[in-house]
Amino acid sequence: MLHRSSVTNRKRNIESDPIYRNRLVNMLVDRILKNGKKSLAYQILYRAMKRIRQKTNRNPLSVLRQAVRGVTPDVVTKSKRVGGSTYRVPVEVVPAEGKALAIRWLLMACRKRSGRSMALRSSDELMDAARNSGNAIRKKEETHKIAEANKAFAHFR
Repeated sequence: MLHRSSVTNRKRNIESDPIYRNRLVNMLVDRILKNGKKSLAYQILYRAMKRIRQKTNRNPLSVLRQAVRGVTPDVVTKSKRVGGSTYRVPVEVVPAEGKALAIRWLLMACRKRSGRSMALRSSDELMDAARNSGNAIRKKEETHKIAEANKAFAHFR
């Protein structure tokens, strides 16, 4: 019988996307993906990247990297049950997990934004995150605040 950990902890090899030749772009596309429509997800992201280039006159890849780096958390809280009560224990984040969290939060913030197309919303959110504002950044700060508040339970790790 296979142990679950040996199956789930295997690192996936992420290819790079066709246009920017970047893995981060592909990770983002895979998270935008709904109902298996990958070409639509690529279309959305490439439109957003084009708009970022027009608005900021900067390389959209560097804006994307800066946004993800800005949203990536250093610590998160994990729930741990100790003798009948549950504690939120602050845990440092592994870089790969942090990047995955950052991408998830960025897309959640994009989807929450009002109106217009997903391409416009995501380009706005990415530019905001690169400027250190926006909902994804707020989520990271909130997470850090919760971890700071629960520092007393760090010994339960």
